[in-house]
Amino acid sequence: MAFHEQKVLPALRDLRNFEHILDSQYEYFVLLEMRISNLEKILNVAKRRGKKVLVHADLIQGLSTDDYAAEFICNDLKPAGIISTRSNMIIKAKAKGLLAIQRTFLLDTIALKKSYTLIERTKPDYIEVLPGVVPELIQEIQEQTGCKIISGGLIRTVEQVEAALAAGAEAVTTSQLDLWKAFERNRHKVR
Repeated sequence: MAFHEQKVLPALRDLRNFEHILDSQYEYFVLLEMRISNLEKILNVAKRRGKKVLVHADLIQGLSTDDYAAEFICNDLKPAGIISTRSNMIIKAKAKGLLAIQRTFLLDTIALKKSYTLIERTKPDYIEVLPGVVPELIQEIQEQTGCKIISGGLIRTVEQVEAALAAGAEAVTTSQLDLWKAFERNRHKVR
């Protein structure tokens, strides 16, 4: 099963919460908004503690999202996966055997159609759909693309997590520490 049945993927935005993730039962987590100078150290500490990191490549401060950056992340840092809106990042991650997660924004019908075209070209392992508070579209996107869905963005309550999962999302990303704690206690239970 996806992410070893982990339903919530903590999204680390604030380094003050890094220790909480390291001490948690969560195996996978998402690394957001990180300075390039801290990236290797954080990945090494996480790996030593048995954590699998999904790096959001677009949000690494000081690193571009070109092919050289993709090679650096894949070859030198070797995270468990890459999240990106950029097709080159997704294609490189897949080629290197990393989880490839295409992030897509549900802005309007035109953006959704463009996303379908991009997803058909990149064939990611997962699609992260934002905002995650639109569970009605999860099943539609899954049927249209044949990809597994991760829901994220603006998810602030247990009910919103449960709605996304009930709609077919494999997991939910959130930077809300209270949601990490709530689902860590009930890791395999969704109401």
